[in-house]
Amino acid sequence: MMQHTLEEFFRALRAADVRVSPAEAIDASRAVAITGYADRELFRDGLCSALAKSEDEVGRFDQVFETFFARDAVQLQPPPEEGHQELSDEDRAQVADSALAKAVLEGDANQVQQAMEQAATRAGVAEIRLTTQRSRMTRRLLEEMGLEEIERIIANARRMPDGKGEGLAERLEGARRNLFEQAQLYVARQHELYAAGSAQALREERLARKQLNADGGVDPVDYQLMQGLVRKMAKRLAAKYSRRRHVANKGHLDVRKTLRKSLAYGGVPFDIEFKTKKIDKPSIVAICDVSKSVAAAAQFLLTFLYSLNEVVDRMEAFAFSGRMISVNDILDDHGVEQAIFKVLQEIGFQQTDYGRSLQDFADQHLDSLDRRTTVIFLGDGRSNFADPRLDIMKQIHDRSRAVIWLNPEPESYWGQGDSVMNRYARFCHVAKQCGTIEQLERIIEDVLRSYVPH
Repeated sequence: MMQHTLEEFFRALRAADVRVSPAEAIDASRAVAITGYADRELFRDGLCSALAKSEDEVGRFDQVFETFFARDAVQLQPPPEEGHQELSDEDRAQVADSALAKAVLEGDANQVQQAMEQAATRAGVAEIRLTTQRSRMTRRLLEEMGLEEIERIIANARRMPDGKGEGLAERLEGARRNLFEQAQLYVARQHELYAAGSAQALREERLARKQLNADGGVDPVDYQLMQGLVRKMAKRLAAKYSRRRHVANKGHLDVRKTLRKSLAYGGVPFDIEFKTKKIDKPSIVAICDVSKSVAAAAQFLLTFLYSLNEVVDRMEAFAFSGRMISVNDILDDHGVEQAIFKVLQEIGFQQTDYGRSLQDFADQHLDSLDRRTTVIFLGDGRSNFADPRLDIMKQIHDRSRAVIWLNPEPESYWGQGDSVMNRYARFCHVAKQCGTIEQLERIIEDVLRSYVPH
């Protein structure tokens, strides 16, 4: 029974964004076997040491622990003082078949609490996911507890002649209302434990698929949530690609290193050396169109890239509308959230000119590109019929490891009107629509994966 409780606790932690792997769950179970359950503080510390990996996770762990293991008995309403009479033998006979009715009449709160927890397991209350499920889960919980039996007893008592059962009916009616309130509180607590994370996940999933260049832009409330989501995505990718992969103690024998080390032991190869693979970190140059139609996408891209500082060796950022400037200092001084506004103050409200901007980039940075550099363009490729300077795009392509163009517009729009995207695409290793942060995450992961040998 306690193992089932621990498994439900692990599930509540996962819902609160505390990662619990199968191995960590086993470690936690072993810790509990040592600490036992009698000392609440020792029990909590044992679980925390096995499950929480950071200061932030410790805070979430404590909150979930206090909510999950809150075992205060339900608060039963005392019978009214005025007109209160002891139950007659006939009344007792009517409730003899209902353990719940007897418990509430006798004021046995612990028995009612135990019945509620057992009923919750049978009713699957822990499976709650949405706020709209609360009413249905509350009713199902009460049905499993035996509320229908109490309602039947109330109906029978009120049908007794001369009002003989009215006292029993009133007491049970008050108990029924109280049980309903307690069941609502219990279900609300389960929703807080298991469903809060699900609701957040559903909202994040919706925001991840929201078009960044939609009419009206991004709602300010959603904007802050999307910034947090972008940082979370970047953190997930950083954790996946941060460690430089080595083939150690396995794989191909490094004969030269092994022989060299064996000299200290008279030629006996005590220390075996294996060949290792050193993986270079990506070097990324981001070139962002910050005109009105793609400014939001540019900010999310920069947020994403600057949150990957663990896995990016060098990150250079440029922004343009009519002219191009380096924005590294602006990003360092003001942070990504405010950088776009500062950039707009300097080069915003100009007519977009991709050709002039590419010339600015060639003058400032072209010589620093090498075969380790991935260049990421973000823009709609609409140059107001100016010279697109395809010659510079070809130079960037030839000097770089890869050129990736992220365009918020659908591919069916490329080449229409003043768009020269179809012409730029010829000098890109990858040219894709990228109108959502979900697509952005997928493309950035592809970039990072390209630096890891398989």
